[in-house]
Amino acid sequence: CDGLKGLPEAINTTWEQAVVQQCIVHLIRNSFRYAGRQHRDAIVKALRPVYTAPSEQAAKDRFEEFAAEWGGRYPAIIQLWKSGWAEFVPFLEYDVEIRRVICTTNAIESINARYRRAVRARGHFPNEQA
Repeated sequence: CDGLKGLPEAINTTWEQAVVQQCIVHLIRNSFRYAGRQHRDAIVKALRPVYTAPSEQAAKDRFEEFAAEWGGRYPAIIQLWKSGWAEFVPFLEYDVEIRRVICTTNAIESINARYRRAVRARGHFPNEQA
């Protein structure tokens, strides 16, 4: 998921055994909404050990270090990660090689963009029946 409100609940309601995972790139980008531009590089550098941690406990420990360093200045970022932690944790269960492939929703968004473009460009089909 890319952070849309209610999407994880809708997925779990429809498919009870589905594992919902938060897009790491979207989580980081959403963190930038609460940070000053001058601190973005430092925040990304401080968050990297969290999402590259080998286990959930290691990620929690790295996140606590991040919270200690940046929580005073940007408490909204800490709250964002805490509220999205349940959707972040499934990402840590995959091997490092698989994480690189699934860390973003870019591939899915690319396919959706192609569908939208094809639907919009159906100029030679004037109606649904055509």
